[in-house]
Amino acid sequence: MRSGAFYVVAHLVVAALYLLLALRAWRSLQGDVAGPAPADWSAFALPAIALLHGALLAAAIFGDGVFRFGFAQALSATLLLAVLIVWGEGFFVPMRGLQLFVLPLAALSTVLPALFHGVPVAAASDTLALRVHLLVAISAYSLLTIAAMHGLLMASMDRHLHGSVSESSGTFGRILREVPPLLAMERLLFRLIGAGFVLLTATVVSGVFFTELLFGRPLRFDHKTVFTIASWLVFAGLLAGRFVFGWRGRTALRWTLAGFLMLLLAYVGSRFVLEVILQRV
Repeated sequence: MRSGAFYVVAHLVVAALYLLLALRAWRSLQGDVAGPAPADWSAFALPAIALLHGALLAAAIFGDGVFRFGFAQALSATLLLAVLIVWGEGFFVPMRGLQLFVLPLAALSTVLPALFHGVPVAAASDTLALRVHLLVAISAYSLLTIAAMHGLLMASMDRHLHGSVSESSGTFGRILREVPPLLAMERLLFRLIGAGFVLLTATVVSGVFFTELLFGRPLRFDHKTVFTIASWLVFAGLLAGRFVFGWRGRTALRWTLAGFLMLLLAYVGSRFVLEVILQRV
């Protein structure tokens, strides 16, 4: 099924739909400076596309009766949840600018499982515990991915606020006007980091104390474990600094990006090296 023409075409169609929504948002930003939001149908089209994305991802993981998972499935699931988070937040604050960053990445992530099929996860693959562990871990990835994008947007907003009028009047300036104000973005950033940290904590605790149940082997302090714990420590330090010292701005951005990069290296980066570069499982 994973190598069939219909399967590959289905992935390409969903990716094209994501790109179509991104293109529509881009054109709407170029066409007006302070104009109205896009037509309401896009708010309903996005969850429908995400539903198709989810169906294809489920087929990639469970399609032939074997539980398969790898960097492509992890990225695809992460961006799928990121799309849903952005869509949900869009009902409360303007998110059209952030969609221009998330939707192209979601399109790319949709195609990846059709090219890279992952590896069988034999140990405890049929247990609810493993599936809950993966869901919690991917949810943490998604929230912290959106947090990293928020941080980068905040840095761009800050630079444009202190830039010239000509810098703020271009298309990128109009994109920045389609996101919430800087203070609202900062509050949203730390809400995302806080929720992501809770889920990351659950991931670390379940991974450390229930490794043998989940994966059929004792805990090993390999690169995945080390980077995950290091990421947890960075986000814990960021939240403590925010609470005790009121960290914000560039300091918060540096810590957010450092924690996100460590988390990315913990699983997705290492699996990419093994599956694609070294071609080992």
